[in-house]
Amino acid sequence: MKKVFALVMAAVMVLGMFAGCAATDAPKTTEAPKDDAPATEAAAPAGTIKVGAIGPLTGDYAIYGSAVANGIQIAIDEINAKGGLQFELLNEDDQGDPTMAVNAYNVEMEKGMQVLLGTTTSGACAAVADVANEERVFVLTPSASNPVVNEGKDNVYQVCFTDPNQGASSAQTIKSLGVGEKIAVIWNNAQDYSTSIYQSFMAKAQEIGLEVVADTTFSDDGNADFSVQLQAAANAGADLVFLPIYYTPIVAIMQQADAAGYDFKFFGVDGMDGLLAVEGFNTALAEGSYMLTPFDANKSDELTSSFVSTYTEKYGVTPNQFAADAYDAMYIFYAACQDLGFTSETSAQDICEAMIPWMQTYTYTGLTGEGMVWTADGCVSKVATAYVIKDGAYASVG
Repeated sequence: MKKVFALVMAAVMVLGMFAGCAATDAPKTTEAPKDDAPATEAAAPAGTIKVGAIGPLTGDYAIYGSAVANGIQIAIDEINAKGGLQFELLNEDDQGDPTMAVNAYNVEMEKGMQVLLGTTTSGACAAVADVANEERVFVLTPSASNPVVNEGKDNVYQVCFTDPNQGASSAQTIKSLGVGEKIAVIWNNAQDYSTSIYQSFMAKAQEIGLEVVADTTFSDDGNADFSVQLQAAANAGADLVFLPIYYTPIVAIMQQADAAGYDFKFFGVDGMDGLLAVEGFNTALAEGSYMLTPFDANKSDELTSSFVSTYTEKYGVTPNQFAADAYDAMYIFYAACQDLGFTSETSAQDICEAMIPWMQTYTYTGLTGEGMVWTADGCVSKVATAYVIKDGAYASVG
Protein backbone atom coordinates (compact mmCIF):
# COMPACT_ATOMS: atom_id res chain seq x y z
CA MET A 1 0.00 0.00 0.00
CA LYS A 2 2.88 2.39 0.72
CA LYS A 3 4.17 1.87 -2.82
CA VAL A 4 0.75 2.61 -4.35
CA PHE A 5 0.41 5.75 -2.23
CA ALA A 6 3.88 6.89 -3.32
CA LEU A 7 3.03 6.46 -6.97
CA VAL A 8 -0.19 8.44 -6.61
CA MET A 9 1.61 11.23 -4.80
CA ALA A 10 4.31 11.26 -7.49
CA ALA A 11 1.73 11.76 -10.18
CA VAL A 12 0.26 14.67 -8.25
CA MET A 13 3.72 16.24 -7.89
CA VAL A 14 4.40 15.92 -11.61
CA LEU A 15 1.13 17.74 -12.32
CA GLY A 16 2.30 20.62 -10.19
CA MET A 17 5.70 20.82 -11.87
CA PHE A 18 4.18 21.63 -15.25
CA ALA A 19 1.61 24.21 -14.13
CA GLY A 20 4.03 27.10 -14.02
CA CYS A 21 2.54 29.31 -16.74
CA ALA A 22 -0.67 31.29 -16.56
CA ALA A 23 -2.63 33.18 -19.18
CA THR A 24 -4.01 36.64 -18.68
CA ASP A 25 -7.50 38.04 -19.35
CA ALA A 26 -10.59 35.96 -20.01
CA PRO A 27 -9.55 32.94 -22.08
CA LYS A 28 -11.29 31.59 -25.13
CA THR A 29 -11.59 27.84 -24.93
CA THR A 30 -11.59 25.23 -27.67
CA GLU A 31 -11.39 21.46 -27.65
CA ALA A 32 -10.02 19.24 -30.37
CA PRO A 33 -12.90 17.60 -32.24
CA LYS A 34 -14.53 14.30 -31.48
CA ASP A 35 -15.83 12.14 -34.32
CA ASP A 36 -19.30 13.66 -34.12
CA ALA A 37 -18.43 17.30 -33.36
CA PRO A 38 -16.30 19.91 -35.12
CA ALA A 39 -14.02 22.22 -33.16
CA THR A 40 -16.60 25.01 -33.63
CA GLU A 41 -19.76 25.40 -35.67
CA ALA A 42 -18.83 28.85 -37.04
CA ALA A 43 -18.77 29.07 -40.82
CA ALA A 44 -15.27 29.55 -42.20
CA PRO A 45 -14.46 31.74 -45.19
CA ALA A 46 -13.51 30.14 -48.47
CA GLY A 47 -9.95 29.82 -49.72
CA THR A 48 -6.81 27.87 -48.87
CA ILE A 49 -4.33 28.89 -46.16
CA LYS A 50 -0.80 27.59 -46.59
CA VAL A 51 0.69 26.04 -43.44
CA GLY A 52 4.40 25.31 -43.24
CA ALA A 53 6.19 22.44 -41.52
CA ILE A 54 9.94 21.91 -41.41
CA GLY A 55 11.69 18.95 -39.83
CA PRO A 56 13.93 15.93 -40.33
CA LEU A 57 12.22 13.64 -42.82
CA THR A 58 15.49 11.79 -43.43
CA GLY A 59 18.48 11.11 -41.21
CA ASP A 60 18.82 10.23 -37.53
CA TYR A 61 15.76 12.17 -36.33
CA ALA A 62 13.36 11.23 -39.12
CA ILE A 63 10.90 9.60 -36.72
CA TYR A 64 10.33 13.03 -35.15
CA GLY A 65 9.96 15.08 -38.33
CA SER A 66 7.74 12.52 -40.02
CA ALA A 67 5.52 12.29 -36.96
CA VAL A 68 5.06 16.07 -36.86
CA ALA A 69 4.19 16.25 -40.57
CA ASN A 70 1.82 13.31 -40.26
CA GLY A 71 0.04 14.77 -37.25
CA ILE A 72 -0.52 18.09 -39.03
CA GLN A 73 -1.73 16.35 -42.17
CA ILE A 74 -4.34 14.30 -40.30
CA ALA A 75 -5.70 17.46 -38.68
CA ILE A 76 -5.77 19.25 -42.05
CA ASP A 77 -7.61 16.33 -43.67
CA GLU A 78 -10.25 16.45 -40.93
CA ILE A 79 -10.64 20.22 -41.15
CA ASN A 80 -10.80 20.30 -44.94
CA ALA A 81 -13.50 17.62 -44.87
CA LYS A 82 -15.75 20.08 -43.02
CA GLY A 83 -15.84 22.40 -46.03
CA GLY A 84 -15.31 26.14 -45.86
CA LEU A 85 -11.79 27.35 -45.19
CA GLN A 86 -9.20 24.93 -46.54
CA PHE A 87 -5.56 24.32 -45.59
CA GLU A 88 -2.54 23.10 -47.54
CA LEU A 89 0.60 21.68 -45.90
CA LEU A 90 3.98 22.81 -47.20
CA ASN A 91 6.54 20.37 -45.83
CA GLU A 92 10.33 20.47 -46.20
CA ASP A 93 13.16 18.25 -44.93
CA ASP A 94 15.92 19.88 -42.84
CA GLN A 95 17.56 16.72 -41.41
CA GLY A 96 17.65 18.59 -38.09
CA ASP A 97 20.27 20.97 -39.47
CA PRO A 98 19.89 24.74 -38.78
CA THR A 99 21.24 25.88 -42.15
CA MET A 100 19.02 23.45 -44.04
CA ALA A 101 16.07 24.59 -41.92
CA VAL A 102 16.55 28.24 -42.88
CA ASN A 103 16.80 27.23 -46.54
CA ALA A 104 13.59 25.22 -46.16
CA TYR A 105 11.88 28.21 -44.54
CA ASN A 106 12.85 30.41 -47.49
CA VAL A 107 11.51 27.82 -49.93
CA GLU A 108 8.17 27.70 -48.12
CA MET A 109 7.92 31.48 -47.93
CA GLU A 110 8.39 31.61 -51.70
CA LYS A 111 5.49 29.15 -51.98
CA GLY A 112 3.26 31.45 -49.94
CA MET A 113 3.51 30.09 -46.39
CA GLN A 114 1.30 32.07 -44.00
CA VAL A 115 2.15 30.37 -40.70
CA LEU A 116 4.83 27.91 -39.59
CA LEU A 117 3.99 24.91 -37.41
CA GLY A 118 7.61 24.03 -36.74
CA THR A 119 10.36 23.46 -36.90
CA THR A 120 10.70 20.06 -35.26
CA THR A 121 14.09 20.20 -33.48
CA SER A 122 15.28 22.98 -31.19
CA GLY A 123 18.53 23.93 -32.91
CA ALA A 124 16.89 24.19 -36.32
CA CYS A 125 13.91 26.02 -34.87
CA ALA A 126 16.14 28.61 -33.17
CA ALA A 127 17.79 29.43 -36.49
CA VAL A 128 14.47 29.72 -38.31
CA ALA A 129 12.89 31.68 -35.45
CA ASP A 130 15.51 34.42 -35.80
CA VAL A 131 14.53 34.92 -39.44
CA ALA A 132 10.79 34.56 -38.79
CA ASN A 133 10.98 37.15 -36.03
CA GLU A 134 12.55 39.67 -38.38
CA GLU A 135 10.02 38.91 -41.12
CA ARG A 136 7.08 38.76 -38.67
CA VAL A 137 5.92 35.22 -39.41
CA PHE A 138 4.13 33.41 -36.58
CA VAL A 139 5.77 30.18 -35.40
CA LEU A 140 3.87 27.58 -33.37
CA THR A 141 6.29 24.72 -32.84
CA PRO A 142 4.91 21.34 -31.81
CA SER A 143 8.23 19.98 -30.57
CA ALA A 144 11.11 22.47 -30.28
CA SER A 145 11.41 22.60 -26.50
CA ASN A 146 14.58 24.58 -25.77
CA PRO A 147 14.07 28.11 -24.39
CA VAL A 148 16.44 29.47 -27.03
CA VAL A 149 13.75 29.12 -29.69
CA ASN A 150 11.55 31.85 -28.21
CA GLU A 151 13.87 33.94 -26.04
CA GLY A 152 13.43 37.55 -27.12
CA LYS A 153 10.97 36.55 -29.86
CA ASP A 154 7.33 37.49 -29.31
CA ASN A 155 6.16 35.52 -32.36
CA VAL A 156 7.30 32.02 -31.31
CA TYR A 157 5.05 29.77 -29.21
CA GLN A 158 5.50 26.16 -28.09
CA VAL A 159 2.98 23.34 -27.85
CA CYS A 160 5.58 21.10 -26.18
CA PHE A 161 7.12 21.42 -22.72
CA THR A 162 10.23 23.51 -22.20
CA ASP A 163 13.49 21.72 -21.50
CA PRO A 164 13.99 23.24 -18.02
CA ASN A 165 10.57 21.94 -16.97
CA GLN A 166 11.43 18.48 -18.26
CA GLY A 167 14.72 18.34 -16.39
CA ALA A 168 13.38 19.57 -13.06
CA SER A 169 10.28 17.40 -13.28
CA SER A 170 12.35 14.32 -14.12
CA ALA A 171 14.43 14.78 -10.98
CA GLN A 172 11.33 15.28 -8.86
CA THR A 173 9.61 12.26 -10.38
CA ILE A 174 12.60 9.98 -9.84
CA LYS A 175 12.75 11.11 -6.23
CA SER A 176 9.02 10.79 -5.65
CA LEU A 177 8.64 7.38 -7.27
CA GLY A 178 11.76 6.05 -5.58
CA VAL A 179 12.87 4.34 -8.78
CA GLY A 180 16.56 5.10 -8.29
CA GLU A 181 18.83 5.66 -5.29
CA LYS A 182 22.08 6.29 -7.18
CA ILE A 183 21.69 8.11 -10.48
CA ALA A 184 24.04 8.23 -13.46
CA VAL A 185 23.50 10.83 -16.19
CA ILE A 186 24.53 10.48 -19.83
CA TRP A 187 23.95 13.61 -21.93
CA ASN A 188 24.96 15.27 -25.21
CA ASN A 189 27.09 18.36 -24.61
CA ALA A 190 26.84 19.52 -28.24
CA GLN A 191 23.05 19.72 -28.23
CA ASP A 192 21.00 22.61 -26.78
CA TYR A 193 18.09 20.28 -26.02
CA SER A 194 20.14 17.83 -23.98
CA THR A 195 22.28 20.47 -22.28
CA SER A 196 19.30 22.49 -21.07
CA ILE A 197 17.49 19.45 -19.64
CA TYR A 198 20.71 18.24 -18.02
CA GLN A 199 21.35 21.58 -16.33
CA SER A 200 17.86 21.88 -14.85
CA PHE A 201 17.91 18.22 -13.80
CA MET A 202 21.19 18.64 -11.94
CA ALA A 203 20.01 21.81 -10.21
CA LYS A 204 16.80 20.16 -9.05
CA ALA A 205 18.60 16.97 -8.01
CA GLN A 206 20.89 18.97 -5.76
CA GLU A 207 17.95 20.90 -4.32
CA ILE A 208 15.95 17.80 -3.38
CA GLY A 209 18.85 15.58 -2.36
CA LEU A 210 18.83 13.18 -5.29
CA GLU A 211 22.23 11.45 -5.44
CA VAL A 212 23.98 11.69 -8.81
CA VAL A 213 26.97 9.35 -8.74
CA ALA A 214 28.15 9.56 -12.37
CA ASP A 215 28.00 12.43 -14.84
CA THR A 216 29.26 11.58 -18.34
CA THR A 217 28.68 13.07 -21.76
CA PHE A 218 29.25 12.74 -25.51
CA SER A 219 29.01 15.11 -28.46
CA ASP A 220 27.48 13.24 -31.39
CA ASP A 221 24.16 11.40 -31.61
CA GLY A 222 25.82 9.08 -34.12
CA ASN A 223 28.24 7.96 -31.42
CA ALA A 224 28.62 4.18 -31.65
CA ASP A 225 30.44 3.40 -28.42
CA PHE A 226 29.07 4.19 -24.94
CA SER A 227 31.29 1.74 -23.07
CA VAL A 228 33.09 4.51 -21.16
CA GLN A 229 29.86 6.13 -19.99
CA LEU A 230 28.26 2.82 -19.03
CA GLN A 231 31.39 1.64 -17.23
CA ALA A 232 31.47 4.87 -15.22
CA ALA A 233 27.85 4.32 -14.19
CA ALA A 234 28.58 0.74 -13.16
CA ASN A 235 31.74 1.67 -11.26
CA ALA A 236 29.79 4.30 -9.31
CA GLY A 237 27.13 1.79 -8.32
CA ALA A 238 24.33 3.48 -10.25
CA ASP A 239 20.97 1.73 -10.30
CA LEU A 240 19.26 4.19 -12.68
CA VAL A 241 20.59 6.05 -15.73
CA PHE A 242 18.95 9.36 -16.65
CA LEU A 243 19.03 9.99 -20.41
CA PRO A 244 18.10 13.57 -21.46
CA ILE A 245 18.80 12.69 -25.10
CA TYR A 246 17.09 11.51 -28.27
CA TYR A 247 16.07 7.93 -28.98
CA THR A 248 18.90 7.19 -31.46
CA PRO A 249 21.70 7.10 -28.86
CA ILE A 250 19.30 5.60 -26.30
CA VAL A 251 18.93 2.54 -28.55
CA ALA A 252 22.71 2.11 -28.62
CA ILE A 253 23.03 2.65 -24.87
CA MET A 254 20.38 0.05 -24.06
CA GLN A 255 21.89 -2.46 -26.47
CA GLN A 256 25.40 -1.99 -25.13
CA ALA A 257 24.27 -2.09 -21.49
CA ASP A 258 22.55 -5.40 -22.16
CA ALA A 259 25.58 -6.82 -23.98
CA ALA A 260 27.83 -5.85 -21.06
CA GLY A 261 25.49 -7.41 -18.52
CA TYR A 262 24.57 -4.17 -16.74
CA ASP A 263 21.23 -4.15 -14.96
CA PHE A 264 20.31 -0.47 -14.98
CA LYS A 265 16.89 1.09 -15.03
CA PHE A 266 16.56 3.95 -17.53
CA PHE A 267 14.63 7.22 -17.32
CA GLY A 268 14.10 9.48 -20.33
CA VAL A 269 12.18 12.56 -21.37
CA ASP A 270 10.27 13.35 -24.56
CA GLY A 271 13.31 12.54 -26.71
CA MET A 272 12.87 8.90 -25.75
CA ASP A 273 9.47 8.81 -27.43
CA GLY A 274 9.83 6.93 -30.70
CA LEU A 275 12.11 4.33 -29.17
CA LEU A 276 9.58 1.53 -29.49
CA ALA A 277 9.11 2.25 -33.20
CA VAL A 278 12.78 1.90 -34.18
CA GLU A 279 13.09 -0.82 -36.81
CA GLY A 280 15.03 -3.83 -35.56
CA PHE A 281 15.17 -2.66 -31.95
CA ASN A 282 14.43 -5.34 -29.35
CA THR A 283 11.82 -3.54 -27.26
CA ALA A 284 12.41 -5.98 -24.43
CA LEU A 285 15.58 -3.98 -23.70
CA ALA A 286 13.38 -0.99 -22.82
CA GLU A 287 11.14 -2.97 -20.49
CA GLY A 288 10.83 -1.20 -17.14
CA SER A 289 12.20 2.11 -18.48
CA TYR A 290 10.52 5.36 -17.46
CA MET A 291 9.80 8.56 -19.35
CA LEU A 292 7.76 11.75 -19.11
CA THR A 293 5.29 12.44 -21.90
CA PRO A 294 2.03 14.38 -22.35
CA PHE A 295 0.53 11.74 -24.65
CA ASP A 296 -0.47 8.12 -24.20
CA ALA A 297 -1.62 6.32 -27.33
CA ASN A 298 -3.26 3.64 -25.16
CA LYS A 299 -5.78 5.99 -23.56
CA SER A 300 -9.38 5.02 -24.25
CA ASP A 301 -11.00 8.45 -24.60
CA GLU A 302 -12.75 9.15 -27.90
CA LEU A 303 -10.32 11.76 -29.20
CA THR A 304 -7.22 9.65 -28.57
CA SER A 305 -8.80 6.49 -29.91
CA SER A 306 -9.91 8.21 -33.11
CA PHE A 307 -6.52 9.84 -33.69
CA VAL A 308 -4.55 6.66 -33.03
CA SER A 309 -6.85 4.63 -35.27
CA THR A 310 -6.60 7.10 -38.14
CA TYR A 311 -2.84 7.54 -37.78
CA THR A 312 -2.13 3.82 -37.55
CA GLU A 313 -4.32 3.03 -40.56
CA LYS A 314 -2.73 5.78 -42.67
CA TYR A 315 0.93 5.46 -41.67
CA GLY A 316 1.24 1.92 -40.33
CA VAL A 317 2.70 2.86 -36.93
CA THR A 318 1.38 4.04 -33.57
CA PRO A 319 1.65 7.84 -33.20
CA ASN A 320 4.09 9.28 -30.67
CA GLN A 321 3.76 12.52 -28.72
CA PHE A 322 5.32 14.55 -31.54
CA ALA A 323 2.49 13.57 -33.86
CA ALA A 324 -0.04 14.39 -31.14
CA ASP A 325 1.52 17.79 -30.38
CA ALA A 326 1.48 18.60 -34.10
CA TYR A 327 -2.17 17.61 -34.42
CA ASP A 328 -2.97 19.90 -31.52
CA ALA A 329 -0.91 22.71 -33.08
CA MET A 330 -2.97 22.57 -36.26
CA TYR A 331 -6.26 22.69 -34.37
CA ILE A 332 -5.00 25.63 -32.31
CA PHE A 333 -4.25 27.51 -35.50
CA TYR A 334 -7.62 26.50 -36.96
CA ALA A 335 -9.36 28.00 -33.92
CA ALA A 336 -7.40 31.21 -34.45
CA CYS A 337 -8.45 31.34 -38.09
CA GLN A 338 -12.10 31.14 -37.07
CA ASP A 339 -11.83 33.61 -34.21
CA LEU A 340 -9.71 36.14 -36.11
CA GLY A 341 -11.18 35.73 -39.56
CA PHE A 342 -8.04 34.72 -41.44
CA THR A 343 -8.47 33.88 -45.12
CA SER A 344 -6.24 32.75 -47.95
CA GLU A 345 -5.62 36.45 -48.63
CA THR A 346 -4.41 37.31 -45.10
CA SER A 347 -0.67 38.02 -45.14
CA ALA A 348 1.75 36.11 -42.96
CA GLN A 349 2.61 39.39 -41.22
CA ASP A 350 -1.03 40.20 -40.42
CA ILE A 351 -1.58 36.66 -39.12
CA CYS A 352 1.50 37.01 -36.91
CA GLU A 353 0.46 40.30 -35.33
CA ALA A 354 -3.07 38.99 -34.64
CA MET A 355 -1.93 35.64 -33.28
CA ILE A 356 0.42 37.04 -30.63
CA PRO A 357 -2.21 38.62 -28.34
CA TRP A 358 -4.79 35.96 -29.19
CA MET A 359 -2.57 33.13 -27.88
CA GLN A 360 -2.37 34.84 -24.50
CA THR A 361 -6.16 34.76 -24.05
CA TYR A 362 -6.78 31.29 -25.42
CA THR A 363 -7.33 27.93 -23.72
CA TYR A 364 -7.19 24.62 -25.55
CA THR A 365 -7.95 21.02 -24.67
CA GLY A 366 -6.63 18.34 -27.00
CA LEU A 367 -4.58 15.18 -27.29
CA THR A 368 -1.66 16.41 -25.20
CA GLY A 369 -3.37 18.28 -22.40
CA GLU A 370 -6.47 19.82 -20.88
CA GLY A 371 -6.84 23.55 -20.36
CA MET A 372 -3.55 24.49 -22.06
CA VAL A 373 -2.69 28.18 -21.77
CA TRP A 374 0.22 30.36 -22.89
CA THR A 375 2.04 33.43 -21.65
CA ALA A 376 3.77 36.19 -23.56
CA ASP A 377 7.04 34.27 -23.57
CA GLY A 378 5.45 31.49 -25.64
CA CYS A 379 5.50 28.98 -22.78
CA VAL A 380 2.69 26.44 -22.53
CA SER A 381 1.27 25.17 -19.27
CA LYS A 382 0.06 21.58 -19.39
CA VAL A 383 0.56 18.30 -17.55
CA ALA A 384 3.13 15.58 -18.22
CA THR A 385 2.68 12.09 -16.84
CA ALA A 386 5.31 9.57 -15.87
CA TYR A 387 5.02 6.31 -17.82
CA VAL A 388 6.80 2.99 -17.58
CA ILE A 389 7.34 0.75 -20.61
CA LYS A 390 5.52 -2.50 -19.90
CA ASP A 391 4.95 -5.30 -22.39
CA GLY A 392 6.18 -3.08 -25.20
CA ALA A 393 3.80 -0.20 -24.48
CA TYR A 394 3.49 2.83 -22.19
CA ALA A 395 1.70 2.27 -18.91
CA SER A 396 0.94 5.05 -16.44
CA VAL A 397 2.78 4.62 -13.16
CA GLY A 398 -0.19 6.16 -11.36
